[in-house]
Amino acid sequence: MEQLNELKEKAKLVRKWCLVSTTEAGSGHPTSCLSAADLTTVLFDRYFTYDTSNPLNLYNDHFVLSKGHAAPLLYTLFGMADAYPLEELKTLRRFGSRFEGHPVPKYKYAEAATGSLGQGLSVGAGLALAAKREGYGTKTYVLTGDGELAEGQIWEAASFAAHEKLDNLVAILDINRLGQSQETMFGHHTEEYVAKFKAFGFEVIAVDGHNYEEINNALQAAQHHGGKPFAIIAKTFKGHGISFLENKEGWHGKALSKEELEKALQELAPVNDSLRFQLKKPTQAKQPQHTGTVHETTQTFEAGKEYATREVFGEVLTQLGKDDKDIYALDGDVMNSTFTQAFKKAHPERFVECFIAEQNMVSVAAGLSRMGKIPFVATFAAFLTRAADQVRMARVSEANIKFVGSHVGVSIGEDGPSQMGLEDIALFGALPDVVILQPADAISTAKLIPQLAAQQGFAYMRTLRPKTPLLYKNEDIFSIGGSKVLRSSNNDDLTVAASGITVFEALKAADDLKKENINIRVVDCYSIQPVDADTLKKCLDETRQRVLITVEDHFTHGGFGDFAAAALASTGARFFKMAVRQISQSGTKNELMDDAGIDAAAIITKVKSVLKPQAVA
Repeated sequence: MEQLNELKEKAKLVRKWCLVSTTEAGSGHPTSCLSAADLTTVLFDRYFTYDTSNPLNLYNDHFVLSKGHAAPLLYTLFGMADAYPLEELKTLRRFGSRFEGHPVPKYKYAEAATGSLGQGLSVGAGLALAAKREGYGTKTYVLTGDGELAEGQIWEAASFAAHEKLDNLVAILDINRLGQSQETMFGHHTEEYVAKFKAFGFEVIAVDGHNYEEINNALQAAQHHGGKPFAIIAKTFKGHGISFLENKEGWHGKALSKEELEKALQELAPVNDSLRFQLKKPTQAKQPQHTGTVHETTQTFEAGKEYATREVFGEVLTQLGKDDKDIYALDGDVMNSTFTQAFKKAHPERFVECFIAEQNMVSVAAGLSRMGKIPFVATFAAFLTRAADQVRMARVSEANIKFVGSHVGVSIGEDGPSQMGLEDIALFGALPDVVILQPADAISTAKLIPQLAAQQGFAYMRTLRPKTPLLYKNEDIFSIGGSKVLRSSNNDDLTVAASGITVFEALKAADDLKKENINIRVVDCYSIQPVDADTLKKCLDETRQRVLITVEDHFTHGGFGDFAAAALASTGARFFKMAVRQISQSGTKNELMDDAGIDAAAIITKVKSVLKPQAVA
């Protein structure tokens, strides 16, 4: 009984600071914090193993606040673990404070940025997966709200966790009944959630989320490894502990006024401000290591032979995996198209089959990244757009993820527009500091992938479905931010810059135009972001007309042409973008590139129209 009373007193202190910090900020979600205060107090006081002086210790347990709007709860829990003075919580939501409205990496105890609901269980699954496969013996706890259980990604994550037998993953479900604007889908009918999580293969216990003995018993049961992930379904009340807030509608996202805060604190009184959590510390310590070393591969390619860059990607990644044990490959049931099947065969312990669940796949990769892994997420480029929000949040998390999108553009041919990646550069290019590459042949692909792996941060590579001939020699050098001039002379009329499949069309156009005494400079801009502005500026300076024509197998807006034009905006040059301007259809590669107006014939027409406008009707 004495121990339970101490838990209650500590929970009161947690409640106090969730209320004080949000009132001081003038905004926030205090009632969402109060419903989970008892659950997390028991967790931190009795079960959570963590070294606050070393938050990246791989032998720490992990706590993911999926309901990110309850950030003051997270901040208070670590404050009560003596990570920082509780008084600092009064800076909540101020510009420059580490305590932002929702958790972000500036707050070093956050495993990932959360707040876009439904993603935390996937992140937790990534953390738990790495811990299980690497043998760290840790637990990952994910606190979700009930509103976010309507998100489909939750169930992608649940299915994945059960399939991977992640018995080191504990989902704590705060079923407080009230969402932002109304009651949640199932309200307090916790049996609905029990049935669902059991159906998805979880070990499930339902508890009163304000009964310390029940919470403790559930967390104790979760310590055992039974081959299944664990779910604690906790019936709670939003605003619990404060009579005028508890289970009342209309309080979501509202901070208490100074007067209301005083009234709430009187209800909590007396509060022992000296109470703290004494977290258990891990007995071992190991930090993730990212050396940034570029591991060169030994692939050589036979002159006169054609290769698909998507296939080269799979081969190179497999070889890199021998040298770098932190590389993981994640697949969305397309490994025989992205050719990550070679990685699976060579390194099954670091291959993760996520099946057709791209949203979960991206967030699992964010969890793996937090554990110091280098996840390569490979699928059709078109399918990555399904996980646009997960990509966005992983970037906010400052995750170190490498995305590889195959089957880009209309050049994929007969499969038709549903399979064509035509907006992927725009998706990744909209985010800051993302490397975007599109090699045209096997050699450039093989040389760039090791640099992609060594690059810290977000990176995206487009790979081609069709096989392409070699443009380069095995000894040629490529770099992020580079390009290659493939055709040039002392009397070039203008510059055509291409990327990927359109490089070959630009070369064909150059050869045909030369027969008519029209010389164009052709540049392979395999690095789209950062684009090689210096080389392009040099081309503008050396050609008769300061004209740049960009050609790409991507929709017009947000693609390579926009990056090139932005980089050269101050040069006074004229820009012409050749790109896909309509929804395509099924057909052969050549038919579709002709229909899109990005083949050699279209380039020839465009060049002539720029040089001799009067010749165009």
